Amino acid sequence: MITLLDARNVTKRFGGLTALSDVSLTIRKGEVYGLIGPNGAGKTTFFNVLTGAYVPDGGELVFNGTELPSGKPDQVVSAGIARTFQNIRLFREMTALENVMAGHHIRSRANPLSILLQTRKAKEEERLITERAFELLRYVGIERFADTVSKNLSYGDQRRLEIARALATEPQLLALDEPAAGMNATETARLRELVQTIRHDGVTVLLIEHDVKLVMGLCDRLAVLDFGRKIAEDVPAVVQKNDAVISAYLGGHGTAGAAA
Repeated sequence: MITLLDARNVTKRFGGLTALSDVSLTIRKGEVYGLIGPNGAGKTTFFNVLTGAYVPDGGELVFNGTELPSGKPDQVVSAGIARTFQNIRLFREMTALENVMAGHHIRSRANPLSILLQTRKAKEEERLITERAFELLRYVGIERFADTVSKNLSYGDQRRLEIARALATEPQLLALDEPAAGMNATETARLRELVQTIRHDGVTVLLIEHDVKLVMGLCDRLAVLDFGRKIAEDVPAVVQKNDAVISAYLGGHGTAGAAA
């Protein structure tokens, strides 16, 4: 398979704390790739470096054969990487449809003057953006809430809306930061189906998740971080039996799969 993302010796420090230490991993096109580890292992820090929120202190991230810019989230999105957040970050006073439309506008071809003057071209593009936004709401299963203010949606539907907004940027890689957090069993099962559909439709998925059972059943491959270092990277069946992973999760007792 073709490598989509190649992280090479990524290091990030905060004062005297090394949050990531020479982390290297590869994500292939078309796979669901998991990033797991105990609390404080460096998973979200890696996401923040990947998506331009943090500037790494060492290493590089190569996406589609080109090094990603550091500390420039807008350029990372333009390159084809979108993310969701551990703590949901929607435009709370905007409707579900408006939230997804906001994601689409990063790909807008209309210039500010044509939008201001409401030219025919600008109006047509806005119509297409509205249609596509509604299609994405249908895609994630919440089209009936198109006109609902996002803060009034249930927690699970807010998660789905955030995924729809990320997909609106037309990513090649969708990075999901703990999307199942706070979900019940039914919502988690629906999330799993959605992620499988997203992958089936050609978008590669990078998943941070504490629900180890979900990760082991959903991901093609995964990496495990512990204290900022990568301690394993392989298919789930192999990672589950890795002594370092078992120790990191359970202090050396049981199996990683039992951590679910």
